[in-house]
Amino acid sequence: MSQRPAEPGRSRERAPGVRAPVADEQLVRALYDEHAGPLFAYVLRLVRGDRHRAEDVVQETLLRAWRHPDSLDPDKGSARPWLWTVARHLVVDGERARRARPPEVAESALAAVPVNDGVDQALVAQVVVDALSTLTSEHRSALLQTYYRGCSVAEAADALGVPTGTVKSRTYYALRALRLALEERGITGTEVAT
Repeated sequence: MSQRPAEPGRSRERAPGVRAPVADEQLVRALYDEHAGPLFAYVLRLVRGDRHRAEDVVQETLLRAWRHPDSLDPDKGSARPWLWTVARHLVVDGERARRARPPEVAESALAAVPVNDGVDQALVAQVVVDALSTLTSEHRSALLQTYYRGCSVAEAADALGVPTGTVKSRTYYALRALRLALEERGITGTEVAT
């Protein structure tokens, strides 16, 4: 089978497994010269004045025209309706894609979002350890048994070898002294609880 010669401004017919024909450079330049300005104005209205987006849509529209030269056949009439339709479809598809994904946020907004990376808790824990070191050993021992190890007053009394009333008293005064030591370091009860 012989191939017929290419029409002026067109590439040869497509053989099986070969890319679709593309318009030659001269045709695309003519298309751009004739339609790019009005097409840009039309798309600019569609995208509500977003010049960058309008430029992208016009570029993609002309790229599709280059890839589908059969759509630009002069026998079918002006290429303008085809170009306007392709451009409108690109804008609509872009809007749908934009709505389908979450809105983009500037990096400056992300800097204001607190991140729970554990650093704050580690710093508070370090201050608590420092504040605990200011307590007497009896007070520290009472807090260690009742809060850290989770012992009941009776269990703490057995472990420390003191009466239960003494454990209650030491725990009470230890908590008061610890609260004061933490306040001196700028830590409130809500920061320790978190």
